[in-house]
Amino acid sequence: MKSSPLFRLLCVACLALASVMAWAAAPPGNVDVHYKDPQNFTEARRTFGMHVVDPDAYLKPLKAYIVQRASRILAPGQRLDIEVTDVKRAGEYEPWRGPRFEDVRIIKDIYPPRIDLNFTLYGADGKVLRQGQRKLRDAAFLSHGFSSDQDSLRYEKSLIDLWLRKGAGKL
Repeated sequence: MKSSPLFRLLCVACLALASVMAWAAAPPGNVDVHYKDPQNFTEARRTFGMHVVDPDAYLKPLKAYIVQRASRILAPGQRLDIEVTDVKRAGEYEPWRGPRFEDVRIIKDIYPPRIDLNFTLYGADGKVLRQGQRKLRDAAFLSHGFSSDQDSLRYEKSLIDLWLRKGAGKL
């Protein structure tokens, strides 16, 4: 069976689009994020009973977000390694509010998010350009206007954005 030129052109276009989409979905290779002992994170120690949370439910999307955002600030050839050493998500459970609130995370300014990390920034030649330890905090996290955002990690992602906003030269 002979296919029409239009059909062949459509097939080529679909293959090209699939290739571009696969490339766009692939995580950048210039940022590596890993978690050091996530079972000992403050967030992991806070979950018990009704509040047991699968760490992958927040750690996987947080890692993907860090990789995506950090890759944007790097110059060509630079590489960034990030070791997250602690995560405490915004909010807290307040069981004294009653049984209907046992699994509700209450967000107040007295329960800010925290992320602790170590990082190493490498130049295109492989030499260390910067490295250090950061304790990401934002006491004013509720004043950033997130009221309509339903992302459960919006406060933690905001910490990452505040840190990366300075650029690779000032990490």
